[in-house]
Amino acid sequence: MTSTMISEITTVIPAPRLFKAAIIDWHNLAPKIAADKVVSAQTVEGDGGIGSVRQLNFGPAMPFSFEQRRLEFEDVENCEIKSSVVAGGGLGVFFNSATYHIKIEPSGTGSLARMVLTFTPVPGANSAEHEKLIKGAFFGVMKGCEAFLLANPDAYN
Repeated sequence: MTSTMISEITTVIPAPRLFKAAIIDWHNLAPKIAADKVVSAQTVEGDGGIGSVRQLNFGPAMPFSFEQRRLEFEDVENCEIKSSVVAGGGLGVFFNSATYHIKIEPSGTGSLARMVLTFTPVPGANSAEHEKLIKGAFFGVMKGCEAFLLANPDAYN
């Protein structure tokens, strides 16, 4: 049985700028603005394009030490990305498979960031706890980037 979770967040940052910071360059920005959560990140397979696998190494504020995601789809012009978890994180703990689809769209002078998580839960796992964790992380990433971009108006233009 597959489950779907949707999370939406509005920000005052225009979609292309937020997408560059929160999605395209998150592996570099996260350790600077959320060092307690993301210690480092690197591409562990591929050249960074479609099919590549990126690993985020988490800090003590996170329940897992790392997570690897494979880039399945990327459309920079339309601020859209899809990736799937291939190792670490909640894989085998909360879910047997998971795919993230993130799209950031213009909304007024800012943007609406929407994440759709499609996953196959591990039987007996606490799905509510998993969803709370994922929504909290998504909110933290978007609002953390928003604060960084407001404080650094020349970044990611």
